[in-house]
Order: sequence, then structure tokens, then C-alpha cells
Amino acid sequence: MQLVRVYTGDDDQSHFEDLDVELEDYPALMGQLSAPWPATAVQFREVSGDYDLDFHNAPRRQLVVNLTGSVEIEIGSGEVRRLGPGSILLADDTTGQGHISRNVNGEERTCLFIHLP
Repeated sequence: MQLVRVYTGDDDQSHFEDLDVELEDYPALMGQLSAPWPATAVQFREVSGDYDLDFHNAPRRQLVVNLTGSVEIEIGSGEVRRLGPGSILLADDTTGQGHISRNVNGEERTCLFIHLP
């Protein structure tokens, strides 16, 4: 399973990294499962179609799981990633310049924030 990490580099700029979450076969469950990730809280979020947030830091280390709608994430270099329904972002840029988050085509979006220790 893949996720996108946005993190702060030594240059105080946010960067993207593609990560693979390792899954193991679990025939009894008829699928695959990762090792547990500890979490401290879950928040549910809805944002309107005019959502456009200038440079900001993640308030904490957290997973952002898009349920409906899409979001564009832009980092200091100008690189932009579009994350749609089912995508997972590891927001890990709690310091530095941060990132921009904006709506896509005026779509409303729902997502989960999973707070990580």
C-alpha cells in the first residue's frame, strides 16, 4: 500500500516522499495486513469547495485519509501533488515553511485525520 509523505528537510522546506507500507499475507483474513501503527486520536473533517489554505505546517504528525473529493498539496519548490479519494498523506512537516493545501475544481472534500505519536 502506498502513501505520500510531506516532510521538512534540512533546508526548512517541505518535500514529498513516496512510501510503501509493507503488508503481509493473512490467508485467514483473505487478504494482507500491515503491522499496527500507534495512533492517539481520530478526527473527521469536511471542507467546502472554496478551500484554499496558504503555506502552513501540519499541526502534528498525522495521516490524512481522503474519503471524498481531492486536494492539491504544493511544496516550496512549486511541485504539486493531487490526492484523490482513497489516498493517504503522512503529514510530517510540523516545522519549516510548510505546504499549501487547495481544493480541486471546487469539490467539497471529506477526510480523516489520524493523529500519530
